[in-house]
Amino acid sequence: QVQLVESGGGLVQAGGSLRLSCVASGRTSNIMGWFRQAPGKEREFVAGSTWSEIITRYADSVKGRFTISRDNAKNTVYLQMYSLKPEDTANYYCAAGRTWTQYDYWGRGTQVTVSS
Repeated sequence: QVQLVESGGGLVQAGGSLRLSCVASGRTSNIMGWFRQAPGKEREFVAGSTWSEIITRYADSVKGRFTISRDNAKNTVYLQMYSLKPEDTANYYCAAGRTWTQYDYWGRGTQVTVSS
């Protein structure tokens, strides 16, 4: 079992920045990912990273603005978000999975709201 707890969400003006954190407890998963879901929209992949190798992936919509990183000693994955836009407003979820497309564990999410 893996437990994931996100934090760091909040209200920010357009152009601002936030850093989300996800603390993982339990056994380590191959892939750690960040997803988001806005009201009325489907959940979408935002960024992901492997634990054992520094391989990262990003959605096109966030490339150059978001950075995923991890602190293995703290079992924590971060999502640093810069140049935030109103369309980034969503509930952001941390997930742990076996592959880039199979995520077995999810956090409860942290809300990010970007005002224009």
